[in-house]
Parts: sequence; C-alpha cells; structure tokens
Amino acid sequence: MKIHGSVALVTGANRGLGRAFARELADRGAAKVYGAARDAGSVTDPDVIPVELDITDLEGVAQVAEQCGDVTLLVNNAGIMKASTLVGAPDLDAARQEMETNFFGTLGMCRAFAPVLRANGGGAIVNMLSVSSFYTNPFVASYGASKAAAWSLTNGIRVELHHQGTLVVAVHAGFIDTDMTAGLDVPKISPEEVARQTFDAVEAGEVEVLADERSRTIKSQLSNDQELIYPPIQEFWDSLVNPS
Repeated sequence: MKIHGSVALVTGANRGLGRAFARELADRGAAKVYGAARDAGSVTDPDVIPVELDITDLEGVAQVAEQCGDVTLLVNNAGIMKASTLVGAPDLDAARQEMETNFFGTLGMCRAFAPVLRANGGGAIVNMLSVSSFYTNPFVASYGASKAAAWSLTNGIRVELHHQGTLVVAVHAGFIDTDMTAGLDVPKISPEEVARQTFDAVEAGEVEVLADERSRTIKSQLSNDQELIYPPIQEFWDSLVNPS
C-alpha cells in the first residue's frame, strides 16, 4: 500500500521509535497520523493528532477504533520491557505485565482495527517485535517470551486477515537507540532507520523487516539454534551465576 494519502495510527507515539514512526509517516505524505499514548499531551509533533490510549484497556481500545474509523494503517509499537528473568524473578509481575502489553495489548489492537481496515479497503498492520522474538536472553527472558508470542500472533493475524486484503508486517530489530537502551554500550540502529525500512516494506508489500545485522544473523541461525545461538549465551550466564 502507499503511505502517501494513508491514515495511520501509531501506538506509543510520544517518544523513541513510536515518535520516529509517526514523523516518517507524516514526512511521506500520510493524510492523517494519529499518535496514541497513555498521556495524549506527551504527543507533541504538530503533524500528529494526539489520542489517549492504554492498549491494555480493551474498552478504551474499542472506543479509539470507533473514534479513528478512517485508519488504513495500524502501527502497533507500544510495548514494555521489565528486564526480568524467569525462575529468579521475585514474582510473576514482570512477566504478566509484559505479556499483557506486548501480546494481549497488540492482539486487542488487531482485533479492534481489523474491521476498520476491512471497511477501508484492507490496509496494513505493522507489529513492532524484536530480535528477542527469535531466542531467549535470560536477562530479559520474560520480555523475549512476550515478543515470541507476539511474533506468533503476527503470523496468525496475517493468515487470518489475508482474505480481506490486509498486509501484516513483522518488524524485528536488536538494540535501537531509544530510552529503553540508554546506557548500553552496544551497536545500535537509529529509530529513524527502523521507521524508514518499515514503511519501505509496507509500500513494497513485504511481510517481514529484519532491520539490523543482529536480527538478520539470529534469524539465519534459527535452524541450528542449539548449536549456534545458545552455547555462548549459556557460557556467559554460567560465568555470572557460578564464577570460577
């Protein structure tokens, strides 16, 4: 689909990658860009229409879907990371919050806007996932589980909505230069570059974006993950929990 003339809604549009998504859409000539955030006042781009939305509130999601009934492109960007292990975490709170937002929140948005997109000719859904969709890092293990679930969700939604002509795009990236990775001394991709690649894919009708070298490498190793991906992770983890 063409971005020029489209009507888009971006969740988590108040900062970081969400703000870059909204800006890129406006720069490409979208007719209207809704920027959704829990605090609508934090969406400050003059070319973006602020919308108050908590994607874990299904009643609120339904209201926004009705309010924004002209949407042709949904960008599910909102997400959280609690940096929690699985067994060692003090409780299940982090895992529940991540699953509630990253999986159920995304699913709720897809369910609410699927009829809107159908009524408007099919359109497209973009789900912002992660390289953590592909493997488990024990330091952020529950986050990875939620993103793996969201990856599966994305593939399922794509199949389910094919009949109505809705393109469903999965976007994977490693470290993006946003607040979430502040303080990490690692190679990072800019949010603007992720946004550019994402909407290039939407316009080309592509279903997957592997935005950086890390995501491309990890995806290529999935068929041999137990030989290529997990041994170095295991070695590093063991060196921390049981140093010699």
